[in-house]
Amino acid sequence: MRKFEEEQTQNLFEKKFITEEQLNQIKNYRSLEVFSLNAELKMFLYISVLLFTSGVGILIYKNIDTIGHIAILSLLLIVVIVSFYFCFKNSKGFQKSETIFENPVLEYLVLIANILTCIFIGYLQFQYDFFGTNYGSATLIPTIVSFFCAYYFDNKSVLTIAITGLAAYVGFSVTPQDLLHNDFYSNQNLSYSAIILGLLLIFWTIYSTRIALKIHFNLIFQTFALHIISIALINNLLKWYSDIWLLVIIPISFSSLYFYKVSLSLKAISIYVFMIIYAFIGVSIFLFRIIDAMEANRRDDFILFTSPIYITVSILLFIKLIKDFNKRILQ
Repeated sequence: MRKFEEEQTQNLFEKKFITEEQLNQIKNYRSLEVFSLNAELKMFLYISVLLFTSGVGILIYKNIDTIGHIAILSLLLIVVIVSFYFCFKNSKGFQKSETIFENPVLEYLVLIANILTCIFIGYLQFQYDFFGTNYGSATLIPTIVSFFCAYYFDNKSVLTIAITGLAAYVGFSVTPQDLLHNDFYSNQNLSYSAIILGLLLIFWTIYSTRIALKIHFNLIFQTFALHIISIALINNLLKWYSDIWLLVIIPISFSSLYFYKVSLSLKAISIYVFMIIYAFIGVSIFLFRIIDAMEANRRDDFILFTSPIYITVSILLFIKLIKDFNKRILQ
């Protein structure tokens, strides 16, 4: 890693992006062997938030009969109000550009307040049917609160909660495990809803870029859109009973091309890698379905002969694509 950094720094100097004085300053700084604990401390703060909110859930579950519903709801509401009070008091207010708290702890206080708000509303609906049979409201209201907090306090973690809530309101989950177990097969509309939601997230990023609204959120929106659209399309391609499965490869191709361009514009290696993985899965399924149409004896021989070649070429191509991507974003 150290050698790679030195090579890239030298490359910047040779291309005249930095001066010789700046090059020497960078080398002198690296020779001090100084490193930052910022990322590690933030990780521990994030883990603390997860442990705290998980502890609240466990406490409620184990002592529900002892504490009482009203007491639990009151305690949750007090913590939420106090947390939001400190967040609003120390925030710089809504701004279209990227903003941060002077104290990074407050960013995680926003996250705690938002998660506890979701718990409070969910508990209220589960125990007292506050919204009646309109279960969508119990999902939509925390989602709206999350979007407001994400944009007002400029919090990416809360934004992921908001998008997850929006997806749940549409009718499916967006965690990697839940996406693969959603009922795409028996409910065709769910697959269409997933694609439409992914497209809406894409259109929102385009509009946000045009009006310069929290452009740094684009990576999160595009990442969710990539996973939602790609998994929905792959599920459609897997439907053996569909008479138009050949047409599914067309939107998969367009999706791969679009997210390839997005990964370059955002310089996001994560989007690029997942785009390649989804494209590989889609192409593999497409080829397998073509091979499946062969006669049984010819099919088995063909698979036995081509599988090692296909896997080897795929691995080598994947490595080459990653190297080419790194070169392009460094130009």
